[in-house]
Amino acid sequence: MKYIVLPILLLCCMACAETQEVANRPPPPPPTMPTPPIVTSPPPAPDFSSVKPRNIILMIGDGMGLPQITMGMYSLGDSTSLEKFPVVGLHKSHSADDLVTDSAAGATAFSAGVKTYNGAIGVDIDTQAVKTILESCEEAGMNTGMVATSVITHATPGSFAAHVKSRQLYEDIALDFLDADVDVLIGGGKKHFDRREDERNLLEEFADLGYTIADFVKQPLASWNTDGADKLLYLTADGNPLPRSQGRDYLPAAASLAINHLDAKEEAFFLMIEGSQIDWGGHANNRDYIISEFEEYNAVIADVLEWAKADGETLVVVTADHETGGLAINPGSTRDSIVAAFTTPKHSATMIPVFAYGPGSENFAGIYQNTAIYHKMMALLAL
Repeated sequence: MKYIVLPILLLCCMACAETQEVANRPPPPPPTMPTPPIVTSPPPAPDFSSVKPRNIILMIGDGMGLPQITMGMYSLGDSTSLEKFPVVGLHKSHSADDLVTDSAAGATAFSAGVKTYNGAIGVDIDTQAVKTILESCEEAGMNTGMVATSVITHATPGSFAAHVKSRQLYEDIALDFLDADVDVLIGGGKKHFDRREDERNLLEEFADLGYTIADFVKQPLASWNTDGADKLLYLTADGNPLPRSQGRDYLPAAASLAINHLDAKEEAFFLMIEGSQIDWGGHANNRDYIISEFEEYNAVIADVLEWAKADGETLVVVTADHETGGLAINPGSTRDSIVAAFTTPKHSATMIPVFAYGPGSENFAGIYQNTAIYHKMMALLAL
């Protein structure tokens, strides 16, 4: 019997060893499955059920990215009027043909809600005219205005009231303004109206359309009497106005004049106010130029915000078309002395802040394309 038990014990030991080996093996890998796609939920729909604005004031600080705002904030003692806005968002500034937009494509995104090529003024990528918010407001019986510290025919104001294939066609932009029926126009560029290659005097033609006209030579803006006037055209310089640091000081008065003139009418209004030369300071890689222009624009923003608070029916949106200069605030900086560095004399592709106050302002929070600013404003005006 003992000779029978031994083989059985050997078989049992072998079975136990095999069982133990199996138990110690790592589990087999799961079957290979395709990686599921990343699914992102769509952003919540804008809440346009809130109280809607009667008026909209869109303020564009050309080239005023977050670095420019930050540097300006420190120069003003660590505070800006933008900090009083309850709603902040970010927009994606790229154009249709370049991650780095220019002012023309950027402004056309705001004015008409389309991405277009750099250099386009109120036209799409096929150079076809696209209706702007300013034109829609005019059609709806609202009043409109534009104020700028550049020539009024520059890329940003031009994109709201003209339709030309190139931002360099200043005289064509001025000609389109004749048909735009804008109620208030204040900016430089007198030569684009009265010393043109086609020898037309557009100032005479604007007068025939009922405009009250003045310029920097004949009448200081601060003392311009516009009582009883219907439409206003004031030209602040023959070409581009001077920088603020060299004596230009009309923007606060121009913004106030435009608001008061439009508000005195029975109809609602849309007004665009551009701080144009923040951009030029960036192109020049000039820290002091940027700070000076930002400080002036900050004061105008403060005035507009206070007016809107008293009015109670006006939406104020402040943003920029792009950042200019690739500005950075470097180590060694203090509030009194910013050590600024620049990566380019051109624009950059960084996202741009958006500040909003007033009825419907909550719809400007979040991250969205620059074209969304147009669509949000149009929806709030029910146009």
